[in-house]
Amino acid sequence: MVDGRRGAVSRRTFMQATALTAAGFALPLGAHASGSDVIRVGLVGCGGRGTGAARDCLRAGEGIELVAMGDLFPDRLEQSRNQLAEVGAEDAVFASRLKVTDDMCFTGFDAYQKVLASGIDLVILATPPGFRPVHIAAAIAAGKHVFAEKPVAVDAAGIRSVLDSYERARQRNLAVVVGTQRRHQAEYLETIRRIHDGAIGDVVGGQVFWNQGGLWNRAREAGWTDTEWQIRNWLYFTWLSGDHIVEQHVHNIDVANWVLGAHPVRATAVGGRQRRTGGEYGHIYDHFAVDFEYESGARVLSMCRQVPGSANHVGESFTGTAGRSNAAGIIEGARAWTRPRAAQEVSPYLQEHVDLIASIRAGSPLNELKQVAESTLTAIMGREAAYTGQAITWNEMLEADHNLAPPTIAFGELAMPSVPMPGVTKLERGWEVAET
Repeated sequence: MVDGRRGAVSRRTFMQATALTAAGFALPLGAHASGSDVIRVGLVGCGGRGTGAARDCLRAGEGIELVAMGDLFPDRLEQSRNQLAEVGAEDAVFASRLKVTDDMCFTGFDAYQKVLASGIDLVILATPPGFRPVHIAAAIAAGKHVFAEKPVAVDAAGIRSVLDSYERARQRNLAVVVGTQRRHQAEYLETIRRIHDGAIGDVVGGQVFWNQGGLWNRAREAGWTDTEWQIRNWLYFTWLSGDHIVEQHVHNIDVANWVLGAHPVRATAVGGRQRRTGGEYGHIYDHFAVDFEYESGARVLSMCRQVPGSANHVGESFTGTAGRSNAAGIIEGARAWTRPRAAQEVSPYLQEHVDLIASIRAGSPLNELKQVAESTLTAIMGREAAYTGQAITWNEMLEADHNLAPPTIAFGELAMPSVPMPGVTKLERGWEVAET
């Protein structure tokens, strides 16, 4: 895996999932490494979202322990560990579930392999999304249950890998829950059940939005190589984040697919880079608008924006032959309904872990990987329709020779890809084409 140049990883080796090496420490199907009722958890990716996911996982029930942590960067791992310890300082029950010792902290490009080999039962995968397909594949090969953050890939090659992992997880009776928390949120569950029962008739169209102001940005520091800066500033590089339509707006796109019970068959889009134009913002766009066409004839307008100073609008709405709904507690029409607000609502970020742990203990593991892979590919299809200026079909996107990661991932020089240009950028491309 490592070629000796401070952890350099070849693209071929990296994307061919580490099935052979992982198989060396695979467990019997559904087994707990500890040989008890305790579920031992490992964290891979110790940024803000990974730390939050670990916190929620440890609060999801009794008999859960965090025993291993891994990150590319030592400072990120230390910061995450300290943040979890701060929670434990105020919560004795939480503190009792923190079992990470110094020798169970791993850094470097191969940290995920070391976490998987550390005797865990469940792994949380929260690195930048470009690494997700190989991490999921390795976790499934190692016989681990998985909580993975969304999205699950950034390109067609990654989606094909994830769909293969879905089948392997299903065959091995392993749980895979992905951080599309609306799928575990009471408002959405109750409303979409009613929509599927015909509350607004046949769904003929919808609108999904994630429009907001600017997000974080990591200024380059002295001593950082090109690769380190890009990974630390990962949001702004398509090979790492998928662009914000994939990394963030996938939540709303997932709701559209959920409501319609299908994925779109075609996308036409526009997008661009109007405010975030400096090199510190990498090469991604700051706005997209996509027309998704579904086989039923339904059309969904998808819109997302990350522009400093602009208004926020995040949500979904759908129109049927007999009414309308926001998919999250309100139905208008002949079967009008408003969901009463409970005095205390369980956070969906917590609920997704509660549901995951419960499914493992019940021997009926959830496997959400296919549905989120399809929602991720939907977002990728919309992005590529905007990048290329072409209408793109589902099959074209799924089957494309489309692999955006650099051929070698190592600390060192790594040229920034150019900004995608409609009418010039091609769908079938790899890193070399992206640079031209």
